[in-house]
Amino acid sequence: MEPIDITARLEQKGVKPTPNRILVLKALHTATKPMSLADLEEALLSLDKSSIFRVLTLFLEHDIVHSFEDGRGVLNYEPCTSEGQCDLADAHIHFYCEACKRSFCMADIPLPNLSLAEGFTPHSVSFVIKGECPDCRKKHG
Repeated sequence: MEPIDITARLEQKGVKPTPNRILVLKALHTATKPMSLADLEEALLSLDKSSIFRVLTLFLEHDIVHSFEDGRGVLNYEPCTSEGQCDLADAHIHFYCEACKRSFCMADIPLPNLSLAEGFTPHSVSFVIKGECPDCRKKHG
């Protein structure tokens, strides 16, 4: 992910850039994969779990991050790249490795075009494929 001005990003989304918020968003932007609350707690030892959770809740409300359930019932978070409100164009497929328990973004694979019945308006879409990542496949293959 390209380097961004974390403070400017928070302000653009209408959120005051406090130290905790800057730390959480910076961790999400520098991560190579989506992060769970436990991942963030491990990466940000200076913050407790409830502080990180409050920041993530605020970020979800202001379209700063997306969340998706990864196949184990755990929410993972990743930065939203939309300038304003998140839209479905920002959605993509995720892959969950059942062997190493990691989640991967498949940002280059577009979501399938889904037609909903008349009157239904989607606000978010979650598409998770479960299987084995290439590293685990090599170990077991």
